[in-house]
Amino acid sequence: MAHAIAFDTLAYAKKLKAVGFTEEQAEVQAEAISDLINEQLAAKQDLKELELRMTVKIGAMLIALAMILFAGLPLLIR
Repeated sequence: MAHAIAFDTLAYAKKLKAVGFTEEQAEVQAEAISDLINEQLAAKQDLKELELRMTVKIGAMLIALAMILFAGLPLLIR
């Protein structure tokens, strides 16, 4: 997965400086939030890939269940 999510750290730091943060505070805060976004949040593509993998796994489980039921069907018919 690990698709990057765009986050403009410079624009964010400028906004922080505009409301009274020092340049150092603004830069540290912008970098911390950028790291958090890139490490913790899932991008749409990440979710689509996860959905596909889950769909495949659930499909495989349904096929396995159907095979088990059909294999046991003769025992139930007796």
